Amino acid sequence: MKLPHRLLTVGGALALVATGAGTAAAVSGPKTEAVAPVAVSAYASAMQATASLVASRPAYLQPSADDSFIQHAAVSSQGNQYVAYDRTHKGLRVTGGDFVLVTNNSGQLQFASVAQDHAIGNLSVTPKLTQAAAETVAKSKLTSPTVEGSELVVYALGATPRLAWETTVNGKGAKGYSRQTIDVDALTGAVLDSQEHVVHGSGNSGYSGPNVPLNTTQSGSTFSMKDPTITNLSCQDAANNTTFSKSSDSWGNGVASNKETGCVDALYAAQAEAKMLTEWLGRNGMDGSGGAWPIRVGLADVNAYYDGSQVQIGHNQDNPNKWIGSIDVLAHEMGHGIDDHTPGGISKAGTQEWVADMFGMATEYYINEPSPYDTPDWTVGETVNLVGQGPIRNMYNPSLVGDPNCYSSSIPNGEVHATAGPGNHWGYLLAMGNAPAGGPVSPTCNNSTHAGIGVQKTMKILYNAMLMKTTSSSYLKYRTWTLQAAKNLYGATGCTEFNAVKAAWDAVSVPAQSGDPTCTGGTPSPSPTQTSSPTPSPTATASPTVKPTTSPTASPTVSPTGNPGNCSGQKLGNPGFETGTAPWTATAGVIDNGTSQPAHGGSYKAWLNGYGSSHTDTLSQSVSIPAGCKATLSFYLHIDTAESGSTVYDKLTVTAGSTTLATYSNVNAAAGYVLKTFDLSSLAGQTVTIKFNGVEDSSLKTSFVVDDTALTLS
Repeated sequence: MKLPHRLLTVGGALALVATGAGTAAAVSGPKTEAVAPVAVSAYASAMQATASLVASRPAYLQPSADDSFIQHAAVSSQGNQYVAYDRTHKGLRVTGGDFVLVTNNSGQLQFASVAQDHAIGNLSVTPKLTQAAAETVAKSKLTSPTVEGSELVVYALGATPRLAWETTVNGKGAKGYSRQTIDVDALTGAVLDSQEHVVHGSGNSGYSGPNVPLNTTQSGSTFSMKDPTITNLSCQDAANNTTFSKSSDSWGNGVASNKETGCVDALYAAQAEAKMLTEWLGRNGMDGSGGAWPIRVGLADVNAYYDGSQVQIGHNQDNPNKWIGSIDVLAHEMGHGIDDHTPGGISKAGTQEWVADMFGMATEYYINEPSPYDTPDWTVGETVNLVGQGPIRNMYNPSLVGDPNCYSSSIPNGEVHATAGPGNHWGYLLAMGNAPAGGPVSPTCNNSTHAGIGVQKTMKILYNAMLMKTTSSSYLKYRTWTLQAAKNLYGATGCTEFNAVKAAWDAVSVPAQSGDPTCTGGTPSPSPTQTSSPTPSPTATASPTVKPTTSPTASPTVSPTGNPGNCSGQKLGNPGFETGTAPWTATAGVIDNGTSQPAHGGSYKAWLNGYGSSHTDTLSQSVSIPAGCKATLSFYLHIDTAESGSTVYDKLTVTAGSTTLATYSNVNAAAGYVLKTFDLSSLAGQTVTIKFNGVEDSSLKTSFVVDDTALTLS
């Protein structure tokens, strides 16, 4: 029998207390004492502020009554915090319901990027089409298909939200191996959308010269082509997915048709790209969490691709074939992985290959190899004659390889490699200008002239734009996101970079959007939301601001915005539990910073119960709600349990004064935190006590973990 347990301190010593059926043990003594809280971090400020804002359900988020929101961890970049959210409707995941909120380090909202442009309303979630019938439709799109999985979702990309079966299938498509997610209307059987996860690229096996440095792993007397610090990054033989290993740490023979040599090129490029991400962009690995994906050399195709779990490297058409793991090709494929692991997933509407090309280009500039190797140049696959026609893409003048230089309405539905043209052209004009000294001249679509701002600044702007990306990405959205990124990064000192971004988009015919921010120099002000139909701007007063006390050693306090009697701001004190206990009243040990139950944001949370014995924990705070105001209570709740089945044993009751808002139990246990919201407008004009009351029975633990609370007025 699995014994429930919780780590406690009793008399200053650690005690592991376990109980089983019929052996429940009453435990006295406090839980682990929390250390003194430290200053509220920018991360915690962003998490708390955005939670409060989302709980108020502003119109620009397109909320419906049955929508719930799932907050993801904030990503920090260049003085801003990017907090991504997903949406559910009546318990179903919403495809296209995602959004990103951008705050500064004080928690003030700077920008809202919202995929959805229409509220879902009251949509029926009962399908007419069976799952099996939807899978038959999805499988018809590929040859020799297999179904990976299906899920009933709400599809919200477009003018009319629809109930859909979302099925992922594997098989063979027009370009070889394919893995697609296909949304099929659950009422009519029509295909609403498809997303290809195998993102193909092609390039060269361009050598990087002899004696390139590689970080490998040694185990005893055996060396392997596995990076010792980047999780999952290794180079393998595609024939058997086995990592190359040997008794010496000298790799390859300089012949590009040799697989081990192909792995030298590929691993060298990937490790350099990871360093570029850290040093230029502050990103931890390709996946943002210190990891990447295995590289497999030996694909029997004139191609290379990333599919969400690996990078496959094929060959060119030389005789003998040469493996194509050059810097720009490999970094391009890893670039797809970076794109896939920023909000919104792989970029859409013809932008995905452009985004990946930019990471390939940046890695070439970071390494800065001399001729005749893979020099930084703004062409893709230039050092090998892949199919007898030279580079496969030209970034400074895409028309030289038959791709469009300028954006048009046909781009979003065009062939994905060709549609990289306008974005690549924009990247060159922004970084280099149209006629850089010693570099090729780039024609513009409006006969304009440009001075470049440099490769590093260009990549910082693009990457920070990607942190605002949603599932509705397009060139039109990227114009707005890059303008906002430039403003966030450089607007405090002027508008040079912002104006350069704007001029470069104008020069490739990507038109201005109604959601585009403006820049007038000096400290930037909050910008309008970025949706298809922009609404009035969110302002910084929608979210709480962290104000440190004058003493550098004192704990800061969270000051709700707005004044008493005004219908704005967040009213709970210490909403994320980061500044001690007050003004909460809680059972000893409820507010803690232990790691057994991680906080939703910051370090502290309120952990009720979890003992596996008869126990009651409480947490409460009194708050005044001004008359005439709309008031929304929100909090994030995580429940885990050692109980099983559908019988309620342990309960958490949430009340506002004498009103019971909800009761949760061990039956509601689920992975992760879930945002809960309640309308308290009927209590306006009163002072009420918000209370969480957790009651646990005599055996098998259930933990109720509360964090990032808010009572928001509007």
